[in-house]
Amino acid sequence: MRIWVGRLLHGLGWCALAAGITGLLLHFGSWDRRLFVLLASGATYLMLGAVVAVALFLMARGWRSAAVAGVVAAAVLWTLVPIFVPDGKAAAGPEISVMQSNLLFGEADADAVVRAVRDNRVEVLTVDELTPQVVRRLAGAGIEELLPHQFLQAGGGGGGTGIYSRYPLRDTEKYDGFVLNNLSATVEHPQRGAVTVFAFHPIPPTVDFPGWSSELGRIREILDAQRGPAIVGADFNATRDHSAFRDLLRGRFVAAADEAGAGPLLTFPADYRWGPVIGIDHILVADGTAADVRSLTIPGSDHRAIVARVQLNA
Repeated sequence: MRIWVGRLLHGLGWCALAAGITGLLLHFGSWDRRLFVLLASGATYLMLGAVVAVALFLMARGWRSAAVAGVVAAAVLWTLVPIFVPDGKAAAGPEISVMQSNLLFGEADADAVVRAVRDNRVEVLTVDELTPQVVRRLAGAGIEELLPHQFLQAGGGGGGTGIYSRYPLRDTEKYDGFVLNNLSATVEHPQRGAVTVFAFHPIPPTVDFPGWSSELGRIREILDAQRGPAIVGADFNATRDHSAFRDLLRGRFVAAADEAGAGPLLTFPADYRWGPVIGIDHILVADGTAADVRSLTIPGSDHRAIVARVQLNA
């Protein structure tokens, strides 16, 4: 009986190890095929198979197999553990509270959005899937009392995008070369001065994979050209397991959740009892330090919102 149990554990261990190796390959690969990119969305879950494999091999007393699995598990932990550890850096400048929210074709609860802005003392709000109808509902809920300065490009379906700010906006820009609206504006912060805010929403890879890949490349060009303090709020339709997303972080920008040690910060899908399972909504920061990053439930939306407290460099 023990022999059969050992063989079963050993077999399960190799299956789990294969899943872990597949997860690592999906995470680090620069895939140009839609299927592999979609599978990479859940690469973190597959990678954890390597840790499970170590436990199974040890239970089966397969010491050599456990050693092999241990090497793979070490690579997995080297990849995943840093996102749970705060960066520890501290900027010396003023703080600004930022919120990013996808409004699900304008169906999100406007009162809940405004309440989240008020409760978290949000100074800059970026929104995706902004429709003319939800613009009116947000105004009726009192958004203009909290964030009176706006640059909005509302549209039907998921095309609309907007920036709301407590402080004056200038140098507003709508970028060409995107299917959905992608925007930026300069916030005149009373203590820090000019801070650029970007609101991005590339096309989902499930709808147009070549377009998604091309638009993330275009976003990287925009961010690489940016100088000075900046904040990005976006539904990137990409997780940190996608190399196309991590490419955005190879310059001056850092992911707020990673810097704060907030983990994967799962945001989608939020309208199922078992969700969310992946993190595709992000806040990025340049010339600043993110802290106290968390997600919030917005009724009526299939995304959780993200709120980050950012301390800008002096």
